[in-house]
Amino acid sequence: MSIISPQFPTGSSLAELCKEIKSVDKKTRELGPWESGAFSKLASHGCLAGWIKKNDGGTEASETEIMRLLVSIASHCLTTALALTQWASAVRIVSRGSQEIRMSFLPDLAAGRQFTTVGISQLSTSRQHLGQPILTARRTDMGWSLNGKCPWVTGADSVNTLVTGAVPMDSKDSQATPHFFILRMNSSGIQVASPMDLLALTGSRTSSIDLKDVSTEAEITPQTETGPQTGGLGTTALAIGSTRSSLAILEQESFRRDALKPITAELEKEVSAIETILFKATIDGISTQERNLLRQRANTLVTRTAQAALTASKGAGFVQGHPIERLIRESMFFLVWSCPQSVTESLLCDFAGIESHADGPSINTP
Repeated sequence: MSIISPQFPTGSSLAELCKEIKSVDKKTRELGPWESGAFSKLASHGCLAGWIKKNDGGTEASETEIMRLLVSIASHCLTTALALTQWASAVRIVSRGSQEIRMSFLPDLAAGRQFTTVGISQLSTSRQHLGQPILTARRTDMGWSLNGKCPWVTGADSVNTLVTGAVPMDSKDSQATPHFFILRMNSSGIQVASPMDLLALTGSRTSSIDLKDVSTEAEITPQTETGPQTGGLGTTALAIGSTRSSLAILEQESFRRDALKPITAELEKEVSAIETILFKATIDGISTQERNLLRQRANTLVTRTAQAALTASKGAGFVQGHPIERLIRESMFFLVWSCPQSVTESLLCDFAGIESHADGPSINTP
């Protein structure tokens, strides 16, 4: 008998979920949301099922509801929110597979009986300058065998399966259309490095994975794109959530100092405007250029708001363990996480105080 998932959390049920996520946030930042129980809380509140269609064992939440949840989770625990986006990316790839693949994996993922993550940075932003694939797929009598490396994998030592992409060995370069696969993390030939000691979000358990003659569990139909696209709306949602965490600290400081109130109000106005565009995009759609511009605005705002809150907190905020000390470090994450090249170049121009031009020469041009 199938178990009916709870309704996707909204309103008061979302507030209750965030309260529970917050209650274990310290443990999550140290050990990860899988070990702390945060991911199980997401499952028990019906959060995970929302990304999955009803026919595949989920509840199929709207894109607006999903983005609203990501903003809320990120404002309470960015580590959990990051892990959730990587889970969601994996699920969305699996959802493009055959009915047999979907039914084999998605119901367990929706219920939180199995955990998954995604390892596709090698296909988009990471190590593309090498000019050759760093993860290749070779067809065998039994299916496919993978060799190479996944350089950035969230929760690599904490999940049951990995969704990744590799370039077939007969392809000539790393821009060839990849094939996507599901791997069991206990498969022979998988070696997970120790989690990276990051500037922030070390609890994401991000590691590199080496693969040597690893047999795949399943193949997902190759996509029509040349690879996964970076800079989706979810990254902007997380930046908004982190911004609101810093803004809450600034607001507390403004209760004691009236001079901070117009600063707080202006930042609140800006984040609300970005949030409005985000939610409108979930209904009306958004072009790649507009999406990247929105991402750039959110990235700039999250760092500026954290700096404003640190300035308002004075010396106390510069002491390790103060909430804004952590938020300052976490805000830096948005400068390097899955940034499309246009967003990276625009940010660098902002830092240098020069005007960026979408049709100008690339900063990376020799």
